[in-house]
Amino acid sequence: MTRSNLSRLSAHTTFLSFVLVLVHVSATSASVYDDFVQCLNTHPNSSAAKIVIPQNNPSFTSTLIAYIRNSRFNTTATRKPVLIVTPTTESHVQASVLCARKLGIQLKVRSGGHDYEGISYVSSEQIFIVLDMFNLRSIDVNAEDSSAWAQVGATLGELYYRISQKSKVLAFPAGICPTVGVGGHISGGGYGNLLRKYGLAVDNVLDALIVDVNGKLLDRKAMGEDLFWAIRGGGGGSFGVIVAYKLKLVPVPETITVFRVMRYVDQNATDVVLRWQQVAPTTDDGLWMRMLVQPVSSPTKKGERTVRISILAEFLGNANQLVSILGKEFPELGLKKEDCLEMSWIQSVVWWNDDATYNTTKPESLLDRNLNDANFLKRKSDYVQTPISRQGLESLWKKMIEVGKVGLVFNPYGGAMARILASAAPFPHRAGNLFKIQYSVNWDIAGDEAANMYVNQSRVLYSFMTPFVSKNPRSAFLNYRDLDIGVNTFGKDSYEQGKVYGLKYFNDNFDRLVKVKTAVDPENFFRNEQSIPPLPSFHSAVTSGSTSNISMGKLLALLLYLLIGVAL
Repeated sequence: MTRSNLSRLSAHTTFLSFVLVLVHVSATSASVYDDFVQCLNTHPNSSAAKIVIPQNNPSFTSTLIAYIRNSRFNTTATRKPVLIVTPTTESHVQASVLCARKLGIQLKVRSGGHDYEGISYVSSEQIFIVLDMFNLRSIDVNAEDSSAWAQVGATLGELYYRISQKSKVLAFPAGICPTVGVGGHISGGGYGNLLRKYGLAVDNVLDALIVDVNGKLLDRKAMGEDLFWAIRGGGGGSFGVIVAYKLKLVPVPETITVFRVMRYVDQNATDVVLRWQQVAPTTDDGLWMRMLVQPVSSPTKKGERTVRISILAEFLGNANQLVSILGKEFPELGLKKEDCLEMSWIQSVVWWNDDATYNTTKPESLLDRNLNDANFLKRKSDYVQTPISRQGLESLWKKMIEVGKVGLVFNPYGGAMARILASAAPFPHRAGNLFKIQYSVNWDIAGDEAANMYVNQSRVLYSFMTPFVSKNPRSAFLNYRDLDIGVNTFGKDSYEQGKVYGLKYFNDNFDRLVKVKTAVDPENFFRNEQSIPPLPSFHSAVTSGSTSNISMGKLLALLLYLLIGVAL
């Protein structure tokens, strides 16, 4: 047979294999749909016909892509769920968990936010279901006791707007972008421009509702303090399906001041960044100064590239107070009163979203969750514990220009963040961290070639930053999800695989999370590519077969270990 005939045969074989896979997946999808619907209909108050969307349903694609914020995971090659389940009640969630578990199918939970790596709606497993929580979005604000119940399908913009309707001097310390989902944001830590005054979102959670692996709906008292601790920063997808959080609202003044100041390297940007590292983590707790570092075209030298830094800040007070503070602590910035804007807290939320049009944009815009499009993007993270020297910064500017498009976001810590114990919540990055870095690159060209180029740019800059960031472990932020730092296949080495990324996200809190996981979900039903693994001995005992294969002594020993280990 000639080489050309062999090539044609190979191509035909590949195409035939592809067709067979499609036929198998289609048949499997129909079978799963029938089995899942039949199971749901055996549970009270679970009208399956209204909440289950199979792949052949005309609304499947629109429902799936409605909350995909990273277009890298919206391609024909991206593996799709066989079903999307869209619960409208807590009982729907309970029944969905029980039925997915009964059928032995992976259940991924999506709350409509900014899942950077798509792990809430993409899977390495062939057959999986997405439990999409976007219909569970009620928000109940109680201004009298400064609290609010928010279901996980709500967005931060919706939460902030509802708070502002009840009070002009209450807020919630969470993220800046209004289209972030409450569920993923809070369960992964949740930070924003009030973190130096009030800590993270998870530091201000009073209660929660979660559906566990047995389909039970539990509040804080019923779930116990260990599980309640775990879902405040350990990621909800490892432990159950979080339905709602009760939040502690915090006081803010009637007048808040914001500003945006830009400098280029050929101005005094390096001096500004050197001083920013000293001031931003130590200044007044009510002042948060985010800094963007971006490679851009030079405004003065045509055809050349340079680096621009932008400081965007929010201060819980008026402009005169702010200018006075920074005049003493940060003269290199040269802040003037005319650089500042005074406004209410809810106006500041709009300003952070779009500082160019905030004064003509009404707070009602925060309710808009129908984005026109989604970028292709990659994010990574680091923590800085020692100020970067002038020489280090100058080498960084040069590297950023050389690499291409990747920008950095410096988010200062200190204040309340440094006073809260690292063990108070799974999020451990507290005292000793000056600021967090986000590596950020977006592009609008589809295809593997562009994706590989820009993702590689982020990896090159990340590698370059090694001498300047935390070590042993090199820490990372869970909500800047990054599969580059480790993925779990949940085989016999699942604990060791989980430890690779787990120590980076959770430092010394990782093993406590593992013990909680083993207590509440020993068979690892709730899992994703970077979820918390159960203890290896117990997981292997459960998954190797029936418990009759385990000696009674070994089983009792394992149970005793769990009881001792989780009672921390």
